Amino acid sequence: RPDLANLLLDSAYAKELCDRQVEWRSFVSTAKLNGIPCPAITSALDYFDGFRRERLPANLIQALRDRFGAHGYERIDKPGTFHTEWV
Repeated sequence: RPDLANLLLDSAYAKELCDRQVEWRSFVSTAKLNGIPCPAITSALDYFDGFRRERLPANLIQALRDRFGAHGYERIDKPGTFHTEWV
């Protein structure tokens, strides 16, 4: 469908992924436990997990950017941009 911005927004496709995510996670876990690299499948699972979240834990990335480049960071409890003297 040309009007579909992301394949995960297709209800049938999303349902298939949700229904099979236990096996998907098991596959990735087994591969990792046995030292078998599967970067595409692992990245796809990470993307799937991130896409479904309303809020991601990007606070560490924001803190690092603020520490090394004084970029500032946003908080979820107060509006605005903040900067901390980290050292």
